[in-house]
Amino acid sequence: MIKADYESRFDTIQITLGGTDDLSGGSDVIENGAVIVSYAGGHPAMIDVIGTRNGFEKPLRIAAERNGLDAEALLAVAQAAIAAPDRPVRLDVGVRVAA
Repeated sequence: MIKADYESRFDTIQITLGGTDDLSGGSDVIENGAVIVSYAGGHPAMIDVIGTRNGFEKPLRIAAERNGLDAEALLAVAQAAIAAPDRPVRLDVGVRVAA
């Protein structure tokens, strides 16, 4: 399950992937600071999207690609957070079913 919260006052989205108790694994700044990925235990644990009004899809896709994450799920939870600002949303995305 992925959790996200859009803070409308600051135009930021915080996406929590899990394991955020110890974010001492450093961070990766993507696309000149549009997205910041924080690590815990060597794995991505949180993604901060800074400024959504100028488009956030490309930097979020780059973050997903660099970290082996599901870009479609990240985009879906980010869009859901924007649709319900200033409160947390949760999204459970299953595995892709072969057609």
